[in-house]
Amino acid sequence: MADGSAMLDVEIRDEVTSRKYFQQGLAAEMACDRLGAIEAYEAAYAADPDSGEVCFRLAYCLDLVGEEDEAMHLYEQCSKLERPPLNALVNLAILYEDRGKFAQAERCLRQVLATEPNYVRARLYIKDVLASKAMIIDDEREKRTEKQNALLDTPVTDFELSVRTRNALRKMDIRTLGDLLKVTEAELRSFRNFGDASLDEIKAMLAQRGLRLGQSAEQQQQAAKQQVYAQLAEQGGDSEVINRSVNELQLSIRARKALALLNVLTIGDLCTKTEAELMGVKNFGMTSLLEIKEKLTEMGLGLRALED
Repeated sequence: MADGSAMLDVEIRDEVTSRKYFQQGLAAEMACDRLGAIEAYEAAYAADPDSGEVCFRLAYCLDLVGEEDEAMHLYEQCSKLERPPLNALVNLAILYEDRGKFAQAERCLRQVLATEPNYVRARLYIKDVLASKAMIIDDEREKRTEKQNALLDTPVTDFELSVRTRNALRKMDIRTLGDLLKVTEAELRSFRNFGDASLDEIKAMLAQRGLRLGQSAEQQQQAAKQQVYAQLAEQGGDSEVINRSVNELQLSIRARKALALLNVLTIGDLCTKTEAELMGVKNFGMTSLLEIKEKLTEMGLGLRALED
């Protein structure tokens, strides 16, 4: 019993001592004695570190004198309480925002607004935080875009390619890395005297940079497919025709084999291909090309044209 009473006395004495120093801190604040207030609050905090009001007042005074690291630590301690002081959460959010920690700042402010939706300071600050987050995201996206564009504008002559490959690309008017991404493997093969060695050399060079032939062409093909949908809608046609199998075109065996090699399954897929892509397929000749173009023309459709 004696031991239990002693422990109880210690707990009461700590709370009483903490309250005494806390009152001294408040008095020092009223007298504009910030350093005196900090000294008193530190004594109160040492006596009872679990007191939310002591923790907040000490953090606030430290914040005012520029001791932001210590203030942030104490604000974070306040935020972990069952009922954290709302001012502590707002002040913590401001410190987070100043350090570019926008996600943490937003989380604090949303915690405040979840408790008190009309808390004016929190409503004002969260607008700033969200605007800053959006600005950072836009800046990062712009930087990535600029970096990507700079890479794509790099002349192919800057890369370690054989003389034969460079000459072939020059004859095809492929000047930059971006130009290479606009053509597919089949289109390169369709050019005269362009062999497997040059093709493998180009593919390896692109792979080292996380790129591949036809990368831009795929995006263009998707856009072309959407354009065909829009064209059909304008003409009052049935948009479901895009999803119909190319087998319904009743093409010759040679033409069907070529489309299978290009993984063309639907009429919409076929409309995204260029003449050069089709002609790049082995054993695909002008007769098959004319056959396909005629079938598409009958439906009011056509192959994708190469962009300048």
